[in-house]
Amino acid sequence: MAETSSLDTGVIDDLNIKDYIQLLKPRVMTLVVFTGFVGMWLAPGFSDTHPVLAFLSIFALALGAGAAGGINMWYDADIDSVMKRTQNRPIPSGRVDKDSALLFSVMCSVTAVLLLGLSSNWLAAGILAFANVFYSVFYTMILKRRTPQNIVIGGAAGAFPPLIGWTAITGSVDIYPLIMFAVIFFWTPPHFWALSLYASDDYERAKVPMLPNVAGKLATKIQMLLYTLLLLPLCLSPYFLGFTGIVYTAGAAILNGLFILSAIKVLNDGTDKHAKRMFAYSIFYLFALFILMMVGSI
Repeated sequence: MAETSSLDTGVIDDLNIKDYIQLLKPRVMTLVVFTGFVGMWLAPGFSDTHPVLAFLSIFALALGAGAAGGINMWYDADIDSVMKRTQNRPIPSGRVDKDSALLFSVMCSVTAVLLLGLSSNWLAAGILAFANVFYSVFYTMILKRRTPQNIVIGGAAGAFPPLIGWTAITGSVDIYPLIMFAVIFFWTPPHFWALSLYASDDYERAKVPMLPNVAGKLATKIQMLLYTLLLLPLCLSPYFLGFTGIVYTAGAAILNGLFILSAIKVLNDGTDKHAKRMFAYSIFYLFALFILMMVGSI
């Protein structure tokens, strides 16, 4: 166990491994692992891949994503401490020292890239390294505190997992994983803006220029609806390109229809009720959509 250290909040008890796991944002990691696995599943040659190598690749992807989340927590510790939904994170609560968190996260990131390169190929490892730098530096350190379009541009970092999963198996990039990348990219703004609508006071206190605080809630709701509308043809494109069948297409149409309906309800709602529901549905939506991709490939 690490030695106790004195912070402004007092003497900290011996650090617990659970606090370091929390640094890796395990809830976010679940979605990363799942979409990355779907990318692997759909890739030609997956059935011929040794299970141990496939597991190591997924583990590396999860570790790399978690490491980026840890660096994000390290850099954002000051704003996390003033936001209600993040005050209990390991660093602002004083359970993990900032320097220790940074060292742990960087070591995890380097380990993840090396492990992915050795277990699959260096193209996949290179994409993982780029995604980590993109999220940790470009989004966290540059975009997040400077522009209300932070989540639009920075959301690309969360869209890489299926592309990494596919590349880990094939050693190349193809149109199908790029479609999966685009789906997550266009899903991220309405998903995150739904959260920012009912957490706008938090972002105001932290002086983070989220769209509702800068452009207003009405403008945010309109953009959310536009993104859900853009998702519909994008999600149907795998069928027209011959990647999936009618089961996926029918399911994707229903899921997207409900997503659009959620955005319309948010637009017409003067409270935060439907924004909270849309945020919860958006998570279900992405899981269900990628499950349908898997089912459609059988």
